[in-house]
Amino acid sequence: MGSVRLQRISPLLADWVANVGRLCLPEAIFELVDLRNWPLPMMDEPAIPAHAADYSTPHAQAWSQKIASADAFVFVTPQYNWGYPAALKNALDHLYHEWQHKPALIVSYGAHGGDKCAAQLRQVLTALSLHVTEQHVALTLSSEQILRNDGYIALPEAVQSQGAALQTGLMELRQLLR
Repeated sequence: MGSVRLQRISPLLADWVANVGRLCLPEAIFELVDLRNWPLPMMDEPAIPAHAADYSTPHAQAWSQKIASADAFVFVTPQYNWGYPAALKNALDHLYHEWQHKPALIVSYGAHGGDKCAAQLRQVLTALSLHVTEQHVALTLSSEQILRNDGYIALPEAVQSQGAALQTGLMELRQLLR
């Protein structure tokens, strides 16, 4: 989950993605990773991750183990001012080798769907040598849906209608795993 804002719907959308994934790829394990649970201070490692043999801080070591243990990634991220959140960029930049050569699917959301966010994220993921699917899923939500945070929100039709696109992306992700 790319959002760490107090008011956010990324947990709901990430649950939806994981549930569709579990139906589409029953052999896969979908684990939700919430960046709120991974406080990563900005640039606090003494070495550049691409040149580091290991990490010196406990949080970077733990983050390294978490990412290294995954076979593939589905990034569920909001679009903020045509880009993706700083917390997600920081989480990506904390590591280097752990991301390499793993498949990734981008699911973006926002008032405009998140295509610009997804394009920027694709550039960064490609620079980290992830294999990003051609398919990405862009979920267009109203401002009311984006800001609502009362513990429950129904998935809007705009999200549910993207189920086929998500399934296509997940199948492509599975092909990249082979």
